[in-house]
Amino acid sequence: MAGQEEARLALEIAAAGGHHLMMVGPPGSGKTMLAERLAGLLPDLDDAEAIEVTAIHSLDRSPHRLAALLRRPPYERPHHSASTASIIGGGSGIPQPGAASRAHRGVLFLDEAPEFDKRVLDALRQPLESGEVILHRAAGTAAYPARFQLVLAANPCPCGKASGKGSQCQCTPMARRRYFGRLSGPLLDRVDIQLHVNRVTLGQLADTEARETTAQVAVRVRQARERQRERLAPYGALRNADLSGRLLRGPLRLGPNDTRLLDTAMAVGALSARGYDRVLRLAWTVADLKNRERPDADDVGLALTLRQRGDGQ
Repeated sequence: MAGQEEARLALEIAAAGGHHLMMVGPPGSGKTMLAERLAGLLPDLDDAEAIEVTAIHSLDRSPHRLAALLRRPPYERPHHSASTASIIGGGSGIPQPGAASRAHRGVLFLDEAPEFDKRVLDALRQPLESGEVILHRAAGTAAYPARFQLVLAANPCPCGKASGKGSQCQCTPMARRRYFGRLSGPLLDRVDIQLHVNRVTLGQLADTEARETTAQVAVRVRQARERQRERLAPYGALRNADLSGRLLRGPLRLGPNDTRLLDTAMAVGALSARGYDRVLRLAWTVADLKNRERPDADDVGLALTLRQRGDGQ
């Protein structure tokens, strides 16, 4: 992929630690291509994960039948017109899993995220926290796992021309507020990486320097995941994205010199308590990709940069 060095780094970090990601940029900047590459960076599912994912997909009512365990992380990309039931799950009789559960152990990509119904977006908050969906219907209650990586993509405004100087944008301030208003603060607060993606320049397109392939980056992602598994095994976690605040402020606590930037950001109200923990999780992933034992102040600074999109969260 030409250009987008910052976005490619963010994607690698997201894949390595299992972090949620949001990209805001004009049409043609490569947001969809980046999201599609994420599933290819993820390691194969182990036996337990493959059984979980295959069991969910076996409930699909389509005539297709699974012949073997699914070994690759799933990738779900519902259309922005999708209903709450199609995303979260539902239907007549015993409720069926939706896209959130079919994306379990994989990626749920919402392209043009502000175009989704606000109720659909807010319904994702619960599975983002708990990793499961519980559906109550008259015929019974069903609980499905839904531990997915959420990837959101959005234009800078309804017409998509507000990037840069925005001189060609015809959207009113009210239209812009309404557009992003569907992405609630509590939802965005659960998204670890929030990134601006700019258009690729002519110079970047003309650059003939050899670029890394998905397979090359996937090797680093797999090695970082292995480091996490080894470190987090005593605590019952698999990925940095699953770290609890208790662990981050206990056995995995960083020194005050390393968290000084974070402490200042929270003191001035630029970061919520949830955001504080999410930056620490990102910092651990950055350190894992560098093959180091613990994050330092530079890792925390990079994580904070990736976290802050400019909306104060």
